[in-house]
Amino acid sequence: MSSSTSVGEHHTAVNTPFADGLAVLGRHLQRIKASPGVLILTQTMPITMLFFFGYVFGSALAVPGQEYRAFLVPGLLAATAGNGIMTGMFSAAQDCDRGVMDRFRTLPMSRSAVPFGQTAADLLTTAVGMVPLMLAGLAAGWRIEGGPIAALGGFGLLLLFRFATSWVGCWLGLLIRNEEAAGQLGSATFVLPLLSNAYIPTGNLPGWLRTVEEWNPISAAAAATRDLFGNAAPAADAAWPVAHPVAGTLLWCVALLALFVPLAVRRHARGGR
Repeated sequence: MSSSTSVGEHHTAVNTPFADGLAVLGRHLQRIKASPGVLILTQTMPITMLFFFGYVFGSALAVPGQEYRAFLVPGLLAATAGNGIMTGMFSAAQDCDRGVMDRFRTLPMSRSAVPFGQTAADLLTTAVGMVPLMLAGLAAGWRIEGGPIAALGGFGLLLLFRFATSWVGCWLGLLIRNEEAAGQLGSATFVLPLLSNAYIPTGNLPGWLRTVEEWNPISAAAAATRDLFGNAAPAADAAWPVAHPVAGTLLWCVALLALFVPLAVRRHARGGR
């Protein structure tokens, strides 16, 4: 009640889609502040995996020309960006299941404001949440070897990729409309980084599996992050998105946003119909 009422009161003062989106963004940030459990879990999981993969499996994994943890950290950053599917799906499904989306649709506000507010809040929390992972990576021996401009470009590309994947999750959550089902399906998305080059190089994989992994958007994002942070050059013999990872990641982001932004906005406007 308080969330939807505050959005409605804000709308009477400034009647613009941008203002509506800011109001919904504020509502999501307040919800995260009040119940930070999911945020803490999703942000600490990559750090746990860094120490698990980096130290438990690290001695058994060989990466040609570099130390494994220097290869792993950019992959974990890309996997975190790809995790927007899970968080976006759970957040949207939770609001649908609890009737929040229905209350939003009764208000005289822009239909695009609700999904935009959710994805913008996810983007802000991810930008902050990546900092501890990068600090843990530095403590584990990872270094940014490229220049500051390229490094900022790498961080910006990760956030763009997260924004795109959160729209995929938002649409899925609006489609599922059930908190429990979204939680179960969200846990299944854990396999997506495993089917990429985030954790292991793909060069020695069987042909069909290598093709699947290199056409995984997370693989392009991981390769682009390694390239821009100066940790590894793109593999020339890889599939096009990995051989040209910055362009490949940008194209994946454009394609995902072009497809799922209108789908999510339309789905929210239709409700359960």
